[in-house]
Amino acid sequence: MAKTSDAKAKVYSKYGREIYVCAKKGGIDPDGNLTLRSLIDRAKKDQVPTHVIDKAIDKAKGGGGEDFDPARYEGFGPGNCMVIVECLTDNSNRTYGDVRLCFNKTKSKIGSQGSVSHMFDHSAIFVFKGDDEEAVLEALMMEDVDVTDIEAADDMITVFAPQAEFFKAKQALQGAFEGIEFEVEEIQFVPQTTTPISEEDMPMFEKLLEMLNDCDDVQRVFHNAEV
Repeated sequence: MAKTSDAKAKVYSKYGREIYVCAKKGGIDPDGNLTLRSLIDRAKKDQVPTHVIDKAIDKAKGGGGEDFDPARYEGFGPGNCMVIVECLTDNSNRTYGDVRLCFNKTKSKIGSQGSVSHMFDHSAIFVFKGDDEEAVLEALMMEDVDVTDIEAADDMITVFAPQAEFFKAKQALQGAFEGIEFEVEEIQFVPQTTTPISEEDMPMFEKLLEMLNDCDDVQRVFHNAEV
Protein backbone atom coordinates (compact mmCIF):
# COMPACT_ATOMS: atom_id res chain seq x y z
CA MET A 1 0.00 0.00 0.00
CA ALA A 2 2.85 2.37 0.83
CA LYS A 3 4.42 1.72 -2.57
CA THR A 4 1.12 2.42 -4.34
CA SER A 5 0.64 5.62 -2.33
CA ASP A 6 4.16 6.77 -3.20
CA ALA A 7 3.56 6.08 -6.91
CA LYS A 8 0.34 8.10 -6.83
CA ALA A 9 2.10 10.98 -5.07
CA LYS A 10 4.72 11.06 -7.83
CA VAL A 11 2.02 11.14 -10.54
CA TYR A 12 0.21 13.97 -8.73
CA SER A 13 3.47 15.89 -8.34
CA LYS A 14 4.35 15.57 -12.04
CA TYR A 15 0.90 16.74 -13.14
CA GLY A 16 0.89 19.54 -10.56
CA ARG A 17 4.20 20.88 -11.86
CA GLU A 18 3.13 20.62 -15.52
CA ILE A 19 -0.24 22.30 -14.88
CA TYR A 20 1.46 25.09 -12.92
CA VAL A 21 3.96 25.77 -15.73
CA CYS A 22 1.27 25.62 -18.42
CA ALA A 23 -1.09 27.95 -16.53
CA LYS A 24 1.69 30.40 -15.67
CA LYS A 25 2.82 30.68 -19.29
CA GLY A 26 -0.50 30.50 -21.14
CA GLY A 27 -3.08 31.77 -18.65
CA ILE A 28 -5.15 30.13 -15.92
CA ASP A 29 -8.42 29.99 -17.89
CA PRO A 30 -8.78 26.56 -19.56
CA ASP A 31 -11.19 28.03 -22.11
CA GLY A 32 -8.51 30.43 -23.30
CA ASN A 33 -5.56 28.08 -22.79
CA LEU A 34 -6.32 24.96 -24.83
CA THR A 35 -3.09 23.26 -23.78
CA LEU A 36 -4.08 23.67 -20.13
CA ARG A 37 -7.56 22.31 -20.83
CA SER A 38 -6.14 19.17 -22.48
CA LEU A 39 -3.68 18.74 -19.64
CA ILE A 40 -6.44 18.98 -17.01
CA ASP A 41 -8.53 16.43 -18.95
CA ARG A 42 -5.55 14.06 -19.03
CA ALA A 43 -4.91 14.57 -15.32
CA LYS A 44 -8.52 13.73 -14.48
CA LYS A 45 -8.32 10.54 -16.56
CA ASP A 46 -5.26 9.57 -14.53
CA GLN A 47 -7.38 10.15 -11.39
CA VAL A 48 -5.48 13.19 -10.19
CA PRO A 49 -7.63 14.78 -7.43
CA THR A 50 -9.30 18.11 -8.16
CA HIS A 51 -7.55 19.78 -5.22
CA VAL A 52 -4.15 18.99 -6.77
CA ILE A 53 -5.22 20.60 -10.06
CA ASP A 54 -6.77 23.63 -8.31
CA LYS A 55 -3.70 24.12 -6.12
CA ALA A 56 -1.41 24.21 -9.18
CA ILE A 57 -3.64 26.74 -10.94
CA ASP A 58 -3.93 28.90 -7.81
CA LYS A 59 -0.17 28.85 -7.51
CA ALA A 60 0.15 30.06 -11.11
CA LYS A 61 -2.47 32.74 -10.45
CA GLY A 62 -0.23 34.27 -7.80
CA GLY A 63 2.39 35.08 -10.41
CA GLY A 64 5.31 34.23 -8.15
CA GLY A 65 6.70 30.82 -7.33
CA GLU A 66 9.37 28.78 -9.06
CA ASP A 67 10.39 29.11 -12.67
CA PHE A 68 10.53 25.74 -14.40
CA ASP A 69 11.98 25.27 -17.85
CA PRO A 70 11.55 22.30 -20.17
CA ALA A 71 14.63 20.14 -20.72
CA ARG A 72 15.06 17.13 -22.97
CA TYR A 73 17.77 14.50 -22.74
CA GLU A 74 18.47 11.72 -25.20
CA GLY A 75 20.58 8.61 -25.22
CA PHE A 76 20.95 4.89 -25.75
CA GLY A 77 19.62 2.39 -23.24
CA PRO A 78 20.25 -1.33 -22.69
CA GLY A 79 20.26 -3.33 -25.94
CA ASN A 80 21.07 -0.09 -27.79
CA CYS A 81 17.44 1.08 -27.67
CA MET A 82 16.83 4.82 -28.05
CA VAL A 83 15.48 6.87 -25.14
CA ILE A 84 14.10 10.41 -24.84
CA VAL A 85 13.57 11.96 -21.40
CA GLU A 86 11.39 15.06 -21.01
CA CYS A 87 11.81 17.13 -17.85
CA LEU A 88 10.64 20.32 -16.16
CA THR A 89 13.43 21.77 -14.07
CA ASP A 90 14.35 24.77 -11.94
CA ASN A 91 17.99 23.65 -11.88
CA SER A 92 19.27 22.20 -15.16
CA ASN A 93 22.62 21.13 -13.70
CA ARG A 94 20.91 19.05 -11.01
CA THR A 95 18.46 17.53 -13.48
CA TYR A 96 21.16 16.63 -15.99
CA GLY A 97 23.18 15.02 -13.21
CA ASP A 98 20.18 12.98 -12.02
CA VAL A 99 19.33 11.78 -15.54
CA ARG A 100 22.97 10.99 -16.38
CA LEU A 101 23.24 8.94 -13.20
CA CYS A 102 20.24 6.83 -14.32
CA PHE A 103 21.97 6.14 -17.65
CA ASN A 104 25.36 5.41 -16.07
CA LYS A 105 23.97 2.98 -13.49
CA THR A 106 22.19 0.89 -16.12
CA LYS A 107 25.03 0.49 -18.64
CA SER A 108 23.38 3.11 -20.83
CA LYS A 109 24.84 6.18 -22.53
CA ILE A 110 23.41 9.69 -22.47
CA GLY A 111 23.90 11.45 -25.81
CA SER A 112 23.85 14.97 -27.19
CA GLN A 113 20.76 16.93 -28.22
CA GLY A 114 19.33 15.38 -31.38
CA SER A 115 21.29 12.15 -31.10
CA VAL A 116 18.14 10.00 -31.19
CA SER A 117 15.15 12.35 -31.55
CA HIS A 118 15.57 12.40 -35.35
CA MET A 119 14.45 8.76 -35.25
CA PHE A 120 11.13 9.68 -33.60
CA ASP A 121 8.08 11.53 -34.93
CA HIS A 122 6.63 14.18 -32.59
CA SER A 123 2.99 13.24 -33.09
CA ALA A 124 -0.46 14.11 -31.81
CA ILE A 125 -2.19 10.86 -30.84
CA PHE A 126 -5.88 10.24 -30.23
CA VAL A 127 -7.31 6.88 -29.19
CA PHE A 128 -11.06 6.30 -28.92
CA LYS A 129 -13.71 3.59 -29.35
CA GLY A 130 -14.77 2.90 -32.90
CA ASP A 131 -14.19 0.70 -35.95
CA ASP A 132 -14.97 2.89 -38.97
CA GLU A 133 -11.59 4.18 -40.15
CA GLU A 134 -13.06 5.68 -43.33
CA ALA A 135 -15.60 7.81 -41.44
CA VAL A 136 -12.84 9.12 -39.15
CA LEU A 137 -10.54 9.89 -42.07
CA GLU A 138 -13.34 11.67 -43.92
CA ALA A 139 -14.20 13.80 -40.87
CA LEU A 140 -10.56 14.86 -40.50
CA MET A 141 -10.10 15.52 -44.21
CA MET A 142 -13.23 17.70 -44.25
CA GLU A 143 -11.52 19.98 -41.72
CA ASP A 144 -8.19 19.93 -43.61
CA VAL A 145 -6.39 18.05 -40.85
CA ASP A 146 -3.04 16.64 -41.97
CA VAL A 147 -3.45 12.99 -40.93
CA THR A 148 -0.30 10.87 -40.66
CA ASP A 149 -1.95 7.50 -40.02
CA ILE A 150 -5.11 5.83 -38.72
CA GLU A 151 -5.15 2.38 -37.14
CA ALA A 152 -8.13 0.27 -36.05
CA ALA A 153 -7.82 -2.72 -33.69
CA ASP A 154 -9.96 -4.28 -30.96
CA ASP A 155 -12.80 -1.77 -31.49
CA MET A 156 -10.41 1.11 -30.90
CA ILE A 157 -9.22 3.68 -33.41
CA THR A 158 -5.87 5.46 -33.16
CA VAL A 159 -5.25 8.67 -35.08
CA PHE A 160 -1.75 10.04 -35.65
CA ALA A 161 -1.20 13.62 -36.82
CA PRO A 162 1.67 16.14 -36.71
CA GLN A 163 1.94 17.81 -33.30
CA ALA A 164 0.95 21.19 -34.77
CA GLU A 165 -2.42 19.68 -35.78
CA PHE A 166 -3.33 18.57 -32.22
CA PHE A 167 -6.14 21.03 -31.45
CA LYS A 168 -7.41 21.11 -35.02
CA ALA A 169 -7.68 17.32 -35.08
CA LYS A 170 -9.32 17.17 -31.65
CA GLN A 171 -11.95 19.76 -32.58
CA ALA A 172 -12.64 17.97 -35.89
CA LEU A 173 -13.22 14.65 -34.12
CA GLN A 174 -15.41 16.23 -31.42
CA GLY A 175 -17.45 18.03 -34.07
CA ALA A 176 -17.96 14.91 -36.18
CA PHE A 177 -18.65 12.37 -33.43
CA GLU A 178 -20.93 13.61 -30.68
CA GLY A 179 -20.00 12.39 -27.21
CA ILE A 180 -16.60 11.06 -28.30
CA GLU A 181 -14.38 10.12 -25.35
CA PHE A 182 -10.65 9.92 -25.85
CA GLU A 183 -8.74 7.14 -24.11
CA VAL A 184 -5.55 8.97 -25.15
CA GLU A 185 -5.20 12.59 -26.35
CA GLU A 186 -1.66 13.83 -26.15
CA ILE A 187 1.55 14.63 -28.02
CA GLN A 188 4.16 11.89 -27.88
CA PHE A 189 7.44 10.90 -29.46
CA VAL A 190 6.61 7.91 -31.68
CA PRO A 191 9.59 5.80 -32.81
CA GLN A 192 10.06 5.28 -36.54
CA THR A 193 11.66 1.88 -35.86
CA THR A 194 11.77 -0.43 -32.85
CA THR A 195 14.68 -2.29 -31.22
CA PRO A 196 14.10 -5.75 -29.70
CA ILE A 197 15.32 -6.09 -26.10
CA SER A 198 16.84 -9.45 -25.17
CA GLU A 199 15.98 -11.26 -21.93
CA GLU A 200 19.54 -10.53 -20.80
CA ASP A 201 19.10 -6.76 -21.25
CA MET A 202 15.53 -6.58 -19.93
CA PRO A 203 16.35 -6.21 -16.18
CA MET A 204 18.64 -3.24 -16.89
CA PHE A 205 16.08 -1.70 -19.23
CA GLU A 206 13.36 -1.94 -16.58
CA LYS A 207 15.75 -0.50 -14.00
CA LEU A 208 16.51 2.47 -16.28
CA LEU A 209 12.80 3.26 -16.68
CA GLU A 210 12.18 2.87 -12.95
CA MET A 211 15.10 5.14 -12.01
CA LEU A 212 14.08 7.82 -14.53
CA ASN A 213 10.46 7.79 -13.39
CA ASP A 214 11.64 8.17 -9.79
CA CYS A 215 13.40 11.45 -10.67
CA ASP A 216 11.32 14.41 -9.50
CA ASP A 217 12.14 16.51 -12.57
CA VAL A 218 11.32 13.81 -15.16
CA GLN A 219 7.87 14.20 -16.70
CA ARG A 220 7.86 11.57 -19.46
CA VAL A 221 10.09 8.90 -20.92
CA PHE A 222 9.84 7.69 -24.53
CA HIS A 223 11.75 4.78 -26.06
CA ASN A 224 11.79 2.53 -29.09
CA ALA A 225 12.33 -0.72 -27.19
CA GLU A 226 10.31 -3.69 -28.38
CA VAL A 227 9.37 -5.51 -25.19
